[in-house]
Amino acid sequence: MTPAELAALPSLPTSLSPEAQALWHTKAGNWHEAHNIAQDIHTPLGSWIHALLHVIEGDQWNADYWFSKARKPSHGPKEIDALWDEIAKSVLTA
Repeated sequence: MTPAELAALPSLPTSLSPEAQALWHTKAGNWHEAHNIAQDIHTPLGSWIHALLHVIEGDQWNADYWFSKARKPSHGPKEIDALWDEIAKSVLTA
């Protein structure tokens, strides 16, 4: 599956990994559900998704904390779509 295909799914397949589920909810505008899933993923990848969500929320300080935990460079609001794509590529090729 490609990031574009993930984003275009009309409903959430239960077979997706928690990381892919969080990303799907992010694209679907379900910030709280995506955040609930991401905060239960205790890996650098989960932290990266968590960082993206806080950028979307507009809480850059919190986002920077999660970027640090993920060992990834910080990104700002103008980079949300590109960051989502980057994370989705990583999730879908893992």
